[in-house]
Amino acid sequence: MVARVTTVAFQGLDIRSVDVQVQLANGLPAFTVVGLPDKAVAESRERVRCALHALGLSLPAKRITVNLAPADVVKEGSHYDLPIALGVLAVMDIIPRDELAGWLALGELALDGSITKVQGVLPTALHAMAQDLTLVCPASCGAEAVWAGDDLPILAPAHILELLNHIRGNQLLSRPQPRLSHEDDKAGITDMASVKGQETAKRALEIAAAGGHNMLMLGPPGAGKSLLSSCLPGLLPPLSPRESLDVSMIHSLAGSLPEGGLIRARPYRNPHHSASLPALIGGGSRATPGEVSLAHGGVLFLDELPEFQRTTLEALRQPLESGEAVVARVNYHARYPARFQLIGAMNPCRCGYLGDPSQECTKAPRCGEEYQGKLSGPFLDRIDLVLEVPAVQYAELRGEAGESSATVARRVARARDIQLARAQAHAKIDGVAPVNAHIGAAYMDNVTRLSATAQPMLEKAAVQFKLSARGVHRVLRVARTIADLADAPDELSQTHVAEALSYRRFRALN
Repeated sequence: MVARVTTVAFQGLDIRSVDVQVQLANGLPAFTVVGLPDKAVAESRERVRCALHALGLSLPAKRITVNLAPADVVKEGSHYDLPIALGVLAVMDIIPRDELAGWLALGELALDGSITKVQGVLPTALHAMAQDLTLVCPASCGAEAVWAGDDLPILAPAHILELLNHIRGNQLLSRPQPRLSHEDDKAGITDMASVKGQETAKRALEIAAAGGHNMLMLGPPGAGKSLLSSCLPGLLPPLSPRESLDVSMIHSLAGSLPEGGLIRARPYRNPHHSASLPALIGGGSRATPGEVSLAHGGVLFLDELPEFQRTTLEALRQPLESGEAVVARVNYHARYPARFQLIGAMNPCRCGYLGDPSQECTKAPRCGEEYQGKLSGPFLDRIDLVLEVPAVQYAELRGEAGESSATVARRVARARDIQLARAQAHAKIDGVAPVNAHIGAAYMDNVTRLSATAQPMLEKAAVQFKLSARGVHRVLRVARTIADLADAPDELSQTHVAEALSYRRFRALN
């Protein structure tokens, strides 16, 4: 006597179907779950037992075996409770077994039989639609699941009794209604008009927004580095529907998706410098997404950059290049998208006042060399814009407000439209990306022609500043963005290259 119901196992954003097979056989009473379950799955038997008892049902005095197939796939999480309970109810002939054939179920059971929220409902809903199955999920996740598509049948009960009554025809479970999150999309975002002074930094921030470039700001405490970084999300164009869905799936797996809504604003993540490597890159006991993936499509701001662990910063190098984070486990590798803009901020030394004779410590300049030496050359080579952010003078604080974020955002949107049109025109070339920061080498050769005066300038700078091949390419990408902001033709002028080089000299880091 066997009943079956389908659920899923998560391996990053790769979803695998799992067949929950429940057998009721003669023998000593036992409730066994097999098939590489983790602790949360093994504990499902007690939650299922209590939930059924809350319905007035007792498990039969027989051996119950729950097999999670395929057995070689690691099963993690509490979302196996509901499919296991449905399988047990089917072998007890309380619900018809053929009713489960077209269902994909997930949900955690409370001891009173209520079905509580679980992670990963949105990607599971997309998987269910691809497999032509009916999704059964908690009521608190129903509004999330409907974003997978109008054609997906969804049952979203709040209690297992509601699902039983629906099966028996005593109650009708209506399809959940989509709703957008009421969270403020502009929360934590600063208007650039509130930043007084720092015109060079604001110009660099505009370039970073237009081309998707990574940026590092170096300056004394209170200069406005954190304030400037919080302006960047307001300069970026809104997420496209496809981007919004991709970002929302990552947050769904991490359990940070706003209830009943998609992520509509570009993420802005600001982890503390004590964050561990798994917290930043991803991993842990369940290989959950890290900050680099939660910032996908948006901004990752790392304040007090040298205070992060050296190994943690070095682990950023691969996601910065490839746009994805790979979490290696014994049984599988999980891959998460991680295409983000890195904005770093740091003081010139540990005390923060290197170069100011009235405030710097007695260890200067050695303290600055040691502090800045925590950032390796390969890590810095992946940053396009490096600039000093000096202290703001009192007269500047009393000055008039500058341009608003909306004004700058219009110029950024225009530059990005130029990049997108150029990419579409060169779609046959491998490595094409819609923003300049990620264009491939073959594509770059076609869109970064240097003028007669710009070519010798770049050659001289490459020798003088000892630029690597990657460094030269990044200078060209920044110059291309500067030209796009100026609505210039494809040929890069000496002015464009000179400004790009001014952000590449690492003067403050030598």
